[in-house]
Parts: sequence; C-alpha cells; structure tokens
Amino acid sequence: MVIPLVTAERQNLETFMLAENQLVELAREGNERAIRMIIQRHNRRLFRTARAIIRDDAEAEDIVQAAYVQAFTHLALFRGKARLSTWLTRIVLNEALGRIRRQRKTTGLEDLDMQLKNHGGQVLQFPMSLAVSDPEMELSRSEVRTLLEHAVDGLPVDFRAVFVLRDVEGMSTEETSAHLDIRIETVKTRLHRARKLMRVAIEKQLAGAFSALFPFDGSRCSSMADRVIVALQSRTKA
Repeated sequence: MVIPLVTAERQNLETFMLAENQLVELAREGNERAIRMIIQRHNRRLFRTARAIIRDDAEAEDIVQAAYVQAFTHLALFRGKARLSTWLTRIVLNEALGRIRRQRKTTGLEDLDMQLKNHGGQVLQFPMSLAVSDPEMELSRSEVRTLLEHAVDGLPVDFRAVFVLRDVEGMSTEETSAHLDIRIETVKTRLHRARKLMRVAIEKQLAGAFSALFPFDGSRCSSMADRVIVALQSRTKA
C-alpha cells in the first residue's frame, strides 16, 4: 500500500478550501498556513480601506500590518457574530482613524460639508507616483488610474471610505453599512455626495487637459510660416 505524500502545495490547497470558521479556529491555535490564508483573502480589501482613509500607500500598508497583528493577537475576542472581514475592516478603520486623530484634530462631517461649501465644492488634488510595467496599453490604464485615484484622494474621509467599499470593492449598501457601522441611509447619502465630487474633480482635471490637445507649435509652427512665405514669394514673382 502506497501512502500518498502530503506536499506543501496540497496542504495549502486544503487550507484554502476550509470555511472561515475553520480557518479562525486554526489561526487561534497558531496555525501559520491558516493565518497566511486569512491574510491573503482579506489583503486587498483591507489595504483599500486603509488607503481610503490615509491617502498614502506605505502608511496604509503599515496600518494593515498593525491591524493584522492586533487581530491575531486578540483573535479570542472574535465571537463570529459578524463576518471576519467586517471585524478586520473595523480594526483597520480604527487604526487608520486613530493615526489621523494623533496627527491633527478630528474634523467632523459637518465641518467637512462646510469646507466644501466654502470652496465651491472643489476637491483638492494629491499627486501619486505609479510604476508602469507595460508600454502603451499599460500607460493608458495607468494614466486613467492615476486620474481616478487623485479624485478619490480628494474626497472627504467619510465619503472616501464609503466610495471605496461601494464602487471600488463592489460591496452592497448593506455590506458597506455593516463594515463601517453606519446607517444604510448614511451610506446612500455619502455615496451620492462622493460620486458628485468625483465628477467635479475629474471634469476639473480634464478641462485643463483640453487646452493641450492638437498642439501646433515649435518647429511645426515655424515650418508652416516658412512654407507660407515661400508660397507668397513665388506668387509675387509670377
């Protein structure tokens, strides 16, 4: 009788197929594969959530790491009343908002609304640097992504969190409400305002780009002038 060899790949596959509650139980026991799988399943959403609050890739990654450490250290506190993703998201939000509070005084939603009114609803732009891997197609996608990320970065923090979970992560209104621990009506209101501000920001950026379309200057302009002069001179001689 041949006993099949249990490879690391097979063990990882078996761990991947485990239900959430099974992974949590294994993680509580310190099972490294279970911990890694939980992290892999939630990395993107948690990073996007932190990034929506903090507007900095490196710090958002640091926040997610700190949240994971806190979560796995206190995994016994997770009772399963909410989904694990909801519990982890709230830890990330608390960590991100805590850092903002330590950096400056907290700005309430009413203050944010007043700031928007005073500035005519305009959104401040924040530059970002993105690495480009492929030439033409990737460049176009990168430019569009940069445009959208700048617009998202300019949203007030409460709007950003809702917008990222709803329109970037594709959560339902109910899921977003549960993850952020706010009312469904609040999710709808903030999403509506976020989309409106996004349109304003994108239109503002595109409007500035229109003036650069179809350039005809430099050597092309000089060459045109030269050709016209030559043509006029030839007519005079005729």
